[in-house]
Amino acid sequence: MTFTALICVLGLAGVLFFIIAVRRLRHRRVIGGLFTGLTSLALFLLAACVWLAAANLRTYQRLSEEQPAGELEFSATGAHQFNADLTFPTGERAVFSLRGDEWQVDARILKWTPFANLLGFDSAYRLERISGRYSRIEDERSQPRTVYPLYPTDRVDLWELIRRHHDWLPWFDALYGNAVYLPMADRALYEIKVSQTGLVARPLNQAARDAVGHWH
Repeated sequence: MTFTALICVLGLAGVLFFIIAVRRLRHRRVIGGLFTGLTSLALFLLAACVWLAAANLRTYQRLSEEQPAGELEFSATGAHQFNADLTFPTGERAVFSLRGDEWQVDARILKWTPFANLLGFDSAYRLERISGRYSRIEDERSQPRTVYPLYPTDRVDLWELIRRHHDWLPWFDALYGNAVYLPMADRALYEIKVSQTGLVARPLNQAARDAVGHWH
């Protein structure tokens, strides 16, 4: 709502300045008309920038309390090989072929300042990637690695813009990456949740609890 209101205000101001510019040019007030026209263009460009930022921010999930981010179910397909069935809270599903002993999910977290929270901006997160990992460092260095993106990378990256210009955006409190990993096992089912402090993973069935219990 805050972004929508800002876009509307900038757009309306741009239209108003455009109308004034046209009227001044009709009365042959060229310099005033050009200045007002440039102001109108700047407002439209600013509204477009806010719209792009808002569109990218919508790819992040609002984070006001611990909430589900997905469920992972595994089925063994070979030695150190598993199919990972990830179900998102929306009901969408994706299957990944992972190699290793453990699974890992990475996320990005955006935290706002308390003042921004008062304006309605909650902390937000976005799942970034899922990967397989090995328990032994030697295997991690020598065995095949598998990693998959959980978010399309062909969009405007708000994270990168904030990181580059953080000094000019004081309402952002913190940007950080967070990851969680647990062992993979045949028929193991895990839940992934996210809180203000980051990702949390818990076993949901006996196969997952046994895997965690025997984890080294």
